[in-house]
Amino acid sequence: MNLITRRFVLCAAAALTALPAFGQLPVVSTAIHVVEGRGCECCKQWTKHLQNAGFQVTSEERFGTLLMQHKIDLGVPIDMTSCHTGSVEGYFVEGHVPATDIRKLLQERPDALGLAVPGMPYGSPGMGPESRREAYDVLLVLKDGSHTIFNRYAAAPA
Repeated sequence: MNLITRRFVLCAAAALTALPAFGQLPVVSTAIHVVEGRGCECCKQWTKHLQNAGFQVTSEERFGTLLMQHKIDLGVPIDMTSCHTGSVEGYFVEGHVPATDIRKLLQERPDALGLAVPGMPYGSPGMGPESRREAYDVLLVLKDGSHTIFNRYAAAPA
C-alpha cells in the first residue's frame, strides 16, 4: 500500500470512529428569563416545564407594582396578564404557555410582541395534570395590541 492510500485509510477510519460522538453533542438551549410573583408555586412548575423542554431558565421574583410594571414595559396587555412573564429573543411569554408554542414562535418569528395564555387555565403547563386540562387558547399579541389565536388546546376528554 503506498503512502497516500495508507493515510487516506487511516484518516477515514479515524473519522468513522468519531462519527457516533457527533450525535451526542449537547443541543444549545434557548435562554429565557422569567419574572414571577413572589412564592408562586405554579410559576416554579412552569419553569420546570421549560427546563425539561431544553430551555435555559433564569428567574427572579417581583411583587405587586414592580411585577405589573415589568409586564407593562414589555407590552403585555393588562387583560392578558398572569402570574409570570418570560422574555425570550425579543418576545414576551405571558402565563402558562406550553414550551412547544414558544419553540414555534421562535422558529416562525412573527412580527409580534409575544405569546399569552391569560389567566391560569387548569391543565396548562404548571397548572395541574394535562389529563384534566380545560380548554384554552395561546394568543399571539401583535404590535398594535390586538391578538390572534396562535394555538388552541381542547379540553381533555372526560
